[in-house]
Amino acid sequence: MISKKTVKKILNLLLESGGDFADIFIQSKISNNLRLDDNKIENVSSGYETGCGLRLIFNDSTYYAFIDSVDEERLAESARIVRSAINNSQKINILNLNKRKSGYGTRILKYPNLVNPEQKAEYLIAADNAARDVSEKIIQVTSVINDVEEYEFIANSEGYLCENKSVKTFMAANVIAMKSGEIRTGYKSYALTRGMEIFSKKKPDDVAKQAAEIAVRMLDAVNAPTGTMPVIIGPGFGGVIFHEACGHSLEADAVVKDASVFKNKIGKKIASECVNAVDDSTLKYHWGSYKFDGEGYPAKRNQLIKEGVLLSYLTDYKSAKKMSIPLSGNARRQSYRDIPYPRMSNTFIDAGKDKPGDIIKSVDDGIYAKEFAGGQVDPATGDFVFGISEGYIVKKGKLCEPIKGATLIGSGPEILKKIEMVGNNLEFSPGFCGKNGQSIANEVGQPTILVSSITVGGTEI
Repeated sequence: MISKKTVKKILNLLLESGGDFADIFIQSKISNNLRLDDNKIENVSSGYETGCGLRLIFNDSTYYAFIDSVDEERLAESARIVRSAINNSQKINILNLNKRKSGYGTRILKYPNLVNPEQKAEYLIAADNAARDVSEKIIQVTSVINDVEEYEFIANSEGYLCENKSVKTFMAANVIAMKSGEIRTGYKSYALTRGMEIFSKKKPDDVAKQAAEIAVRMLDAVNAPTGTMPVIIGPGFGGVIFHEACGHSLEADAVVKDASVFKNKIGKKIASECVNAVDDSTLKYHWGSYKFDGEGYPAKRNQLIKEGVLLSYLTDYKSAKKMSIPLSGNARRQSYRDIPYPRMSNTFIDAGKDKPGDIIKSVDDGIYAKEFAGGQVDPATGDFVFGISEGYIVKKGKLCEPIKGATLIGSGPEILKKIEMVGNNLEFSPGFCGKNGQSIANEVGQPTILVSSITVGGTEI
């Protein structure tokens, strides 16, 4: 796509009037999207794009330009425009570029772009039928399949270049059930950094059926209790609370801006001793995994919290340099049009030793929050409000009636200190994370955990 000679030329042009760091990010992407709504394919779209972003960092300032081309003359013109923003006598000269190596690799068996759209449509129709077979109370089914085949080329002024090739396939189902005028919703998603072979492991029918079962179960929900009580948070998507209320505060740009409650907390105890938290972009085939980050640094497993003690932040080049701490391989960007920022990849509370059944038995009077709907978080404080889309009353160590209208209200840093039990059933859930106007693939995870007390807002009087 572009020669090493051209890359060196563009980097040297960027740095000709000075600068601390420069990089080139080239991206080529093929994407396909199908959406089925009530037995009808409502949307089919495909797209292809190629472009390049040029970045120059000097002191605390970042200068950026992007073009929808990799033509050498256009790149050179853009580099001259970017470099004109600064005038410094210090000059870095790029003499050579070495290719970075990575131990992370994936094997794609069935490239989505080579699969007939009719086959994808059949998957969605089967999902629709499977959801409706769960109950006559199902009134609406919406399902999607999205896939992306992507190539990235990254080179920077530290003399390194690398290439990323990835394929991602995503499927989700949203199901609505109704009974006596009451409406409930169930949602499930399934995604991996793999091709269409993901459906040989788990069928779209199974995803839609799970969503339908949630919606139907919630039709019998009773009013949620209110007050401060023990809360069991379920595995997988339960990890969204850690992601939102704590994870973003561990991204180093928030720390630099004094917008993190975890500033100056490295080496200090911030959670219960049973809490171990990790961000790992090297988990094979996981939705948030990658070979190199958006600045060309290798993916890593980063232990964030060990036995309750904060060990590290998630960094990009700029924040790591500012704080004089190591790079974590977490600079991520949505596309060549975007500047990279420190972002989570696969972020989770690691498995503990407790059996999920024992965690439930330990609660005399509380609730079990299995799935979550929308929520709000103040990243500067970690204060959050999360709606529970699937939850149950817990009485004398047993799961009882499903509940409706429940919310969890609390503070992420405080919740970390109140985790009393951590299950051995670690699960993951895929999704998308938004920050600074960019949306990227991200995975949350955790086993079943017990929080000694959280404020529950509900509908019970």
